[in-house]
Amino acid sequence: MSWLLPLLAGVPIGLAIGLIGGGGSILAVPLLVYVVGVASPHAAVGTAAVAVALNAAAGVVAHARAGNIKWPCAVVFAFAGVLGAALGAELGKMVEGPHLLAAFGALMIAVGALLLKPRRTPPKPDVRLTRDTAPQLLPRLLPIGLGVGLLAGFFGIGGGFLIVPGLVLATAMPISVAIGTSLVIVVTLGATTAVSYAWSGHVDWPLTALLVFGAAIGSTIGMRIGRRLARAKRALEIGFAAVVMVVGGFVLVGAF
Repeated sequence: MSWLLPLLAGVPIGLAIGLIGGGGSILAVPLLVYVVGVASPHAAVGTAAVAVALNAAAGVVAHARAGNIKWPCAVVFAFAGVLGAALGAELGKMVEGPHLLAAFGALMIAVGALLLKPRRTPPKPDVRLTRDTAPQLLPRLLPIGLGVGLLAGFFGIGGGFLIVPGLVLATAMPISVAIGTSLVIVVTLGATTAVSYAWSGHVDWPLTALLVFGAAIGSTIGMRIGRRLARAKRALEIGFAAVVMVVGGFVLVGAF
């Protein structure tokens, strides 16, 4: 049974990513703390960061083959994000466990509310970061990337649920392209956070392996369901947002 709970905890993480292209990472810490029974919130954050980075790396290849990655935008966003994630990870380790969980619960509620907001930005499939567009795109990509990285590092999350709307806000790229591009950034932010926490001994490696394996199973199932329910994608996002807000409220109350 010691290996079964981490394996099962990974499934909903991958399921969320497969269904809506992100959001699985924000479930990882509550699942590790309240389902798996990880005693230290810092260990849960570090372990989640490694699992999220590895899970995202597996998805980069598929999206790259499909042409769903805007590489220059990803590199710039990731550069700013890594700086933020490195700072955020150090700040997160300085915060006491209960306070870290309380802040995480508040973030979940805020993210759930953000997901409920309909997207109204008209997509620009041909948007590119070049010398000509840099004056318009860089002032948006850099600060948004820094802010997302700070949150990702602080809470040990991949930040895909923040990166996707951040990329859309900065560049107006289509959601499908933003999801693919976000995975590149999730890998870099998750790896930055993971290295920081691993260096401090806050990563449970056997637990990480089980979590990644479970997430791979969930992601496969989620993608298959997502293809069948493509027309109901907005309904899935609303349902996921509701789950995130409820779990966030539970985490917030349980932290005190």
